[in-house]
Amino acid sequence: MDKLIAQLGFLLELDKLKAILRRTRPVGLDRYENTAEHSWHVALMAMLLAEHAEPPVAVERVVKMLLLHDIVEIDADDTFLYDEAAAAGKADKEVAAAERLFGMLPPEQAREFHALWREYEERATADGRFAYACDRLLPMLQNLANEGASWQENSVRFEQVIRKNLPINDAAPALWQYVLPKLEAARDKGWLG
Repeated sequence: MDKLIAQLGFLLELDKLKAILRRTRPVGLDRYENTAEHSWHVALMAMLLAEHAEPPVAVERVVKMLLLHDIVEIDADDTFLYDEAAAAGKADKEVAAAERLFGMLPPEQAREFHALWREYEERATADGRFAYACDRLLPMLQNLANEGASWQENSVRFEQVIRKNLPINDAAPALWQYVLPKLEAARDKGWLG
């Protein structure tokens, strides 16, 4: 019963992800996306686009990583990708959050979830790199569909988008080849500085 109580406590703690707002807007909506929505959406993205990963990936592991990767935001909050100042100290906050949150689980699950989270963060494996690529691609697609709404609201420059999202090319070159001309067109339309 102790194991079940720990698991259910963790599940209820995850409900807090619904209150963490990101700076990206869902397509066609005049509100910000929350982290729970993002995690669900990016996990589906990985399932749909896994065939484009190079080298091939273990889809189930990638999906697990994507469902777990932002759990730390419950304690550490979301850090906007293009906010360099906010990124200072982010890693330490997220490590502490991972310790606390995954520590709520029974030891075996805590170790597994923590290891998957680290693998995503380190991007040292094909699975970790592809998970990260999906996490980078989704907000760009949302911004492109929303005429660069969050890019414009936050004065994001074209060069920042390229630099921060180039790792997509390492994990899924076809996805990068698809999105790069769209980013160039967004710059030409004035959506990116």
